[in-house]
Amino acid sequence: MTPSLRAVARSYRAERGLTGVVGLLALLAGALALVVAAGWLGRFRAARPVLDPVALDTIAAWPLMARIAAIVAGVLLLVLGLWLAARALRPEAHPDLRLDDALTVTSGALSSAIAADAERVRGVDRAKAAVVGERDAPALRLSLWLAEGADVKAVWQELDGSVLRRARESLGVDALPTAVRVELGAARRTRVR
Repeated sequence: MTPSLRAVARSYRAERGLTGVVGLLALLAGALALVVAAGWLGRFRAARPVLDPVALDTIAAWPLMARIAAIVAGVLLLVLGLWLAARALRPEAHPDLRLDDALTVTSGALSSAIAADAERVRGVDRAKAAVVGERDAPALRLSLWLAEGADVKAVWQELDGSVLRRARESLGVDALPTAVRVELGAARRTRVR
């Protein structure tokens, strides 16, 4: 996956993967506990305590090795947790457009201009844009709030034909990966008297 495609929808793959693995392990542990408690693996196993006496005897016979293994496992879990927290909290890149050595257009100005351009499309009530990714491979996130009764197909055609074309031209790229989030407007509430 290219950097610009990754920037379109910020990847939470690591967080989702870790959550999925932890959930799957918890599910498997629960299923194993049910199978053992039901006696499907024998009545003797179902009657045994959760902390197996054989495992406790082994830990008691090798206390130094058990402590070292527990410390190493704890340190590894701590490092993994800190890495995942730093990865999840890292700021997202918003590239500026450098026109020449003296002139730079900020990402916020680009985003505001694209949002203002999108708000001029007939049927769009409000728009919000964010230019993300790398300077040489930018991407765009665009959120649109459509007015009640807006023709979504017409909005999309005008958005693609004019707004996104001008955004590509202004950023100087042939392709601008774009994630568009559309919300349809609700009917205005009338107050009953």
